Amino acid sequence: LHLSAVKLAELHSDLKIQEKDELSWKKLKAEGLDEDGEKEAKLRRNLNVIMTKYGMNGKKDSQLLDTNYIKDGTESDTLDDPRLEKLWSKAKTSGKFSDEELDKLWREFKHHKEKIHEYNILLETVSRTEDMHKNVINPSEENMVKEEILHNKHRELKEKLRSINQGFERLRKVSHQGYDTTSEFEEPRVIDLWDMAKSANFTEKELESFREELKHFEAKIEKHHHYQKQLEISHEKLKHVEGTGDKDHLNRNKEKYAMLQEKTKELGYKVKKHLQDLSSRISQGLQHNEL
Repeated sequence: LHLSAVKLAELHSDLKIQEKDELSWKKLKAEGLDEDGEKEAKLRRNLNVIMTKYGMNGKKDSQLLDTNYIKDGTESDTLDDPRLEKLWSKAKTSGKFSDEELDKLWREFKHHKEKIHEYNILLETVSRTEDMHKNVINPSEENMVKEEILHNKHRELKEKLRSINQGFERLRKVSHQGYDTTSEFEEPRVIDLWDMAKSANFTEKELESFREELKHFEAKIEKHHHYQKQLEISHEKLKHVEGTGDKDHLNRNKEKYAMLQEKTKELGYKVKKHLQDLSSRISQGLQHNEL
C-alpha cells in the first residue's frame, strides 16, 4: 500500500473499531436483533469507507496519501474538488497564515474531503437500495421495514450534507479571513460536532456539558497529533540509522519507534471511538428535532 507510518497506525485503529463493531453485530444477529439487516449494511458501508480511505478498493486515485500534516510546506494529496482546490490555493498565497496555521487548515481541508467521500458512498448505497425497492411488485410487511430503513438512510444523508455545507462555508470564511483567535475550538472534527450540537435538541445544561466534553476530546486529538508527528520523525531517524550499520543505535531506535507506533495506534483508536460516541449522541438529538 506504500502507506506512511502514521497512515498505517490510523488503518490499524480503523480496523480495530470495525472488528469490534462486527463482533457486536454477530452477537445481535445470533439473538435475532438485526432482522432488517440495517446494522449489517452499515458495517459494509463503514468497511467500504475504510477501503476507499486507504486505497484498498482497487482505485489508484482514491487513496488519501501521506500524513495528516504538510511536509516541507507542500502537500502530495489532491482535494478532488475544484472549489476546495481554489480555496486552498488562495489560503496558501494569502500571507494570512503561519506555517502552523497552514498545517491546521490543510487538516481541515482533508477532513472535509473525507466527509464528501463518506457522503458519496452512503448516497450510492441508498440509490441501490431504492432501485431494489422499486422492483418489488407486491407490498408486504418486509417492504414496510425496508421503507423505514430508507427513511433512516435519507435522514443520515441529510445530516451528512448539512455537515458538508457547514464545513465548506467555514473553509470559505477561514480561507478568506484567516483564523479567528477567539474561536472556541480549533480541531475540524470538534468544530463539526459543536455546530451540529447547537442544532440538536439539547437543553442549555446538556449543551454546556457537551461543550466541556468536546474540550477534553480536542485535547485528546491534539495529543494524538503530537504522537503522529513524533512517529514520523522516529520513522525517518530509523531509516537513517539503518544505513549506518550501528546495531546498538539501530536497536534503540527500533524500540522507540515500536513504542511510538503502539501509542499512536492506541490513541487513534480512543479518538475514533470517542468520536463515534459523540456523533451518536448528536444524531439522536437531531432525530428528536424531526419528530
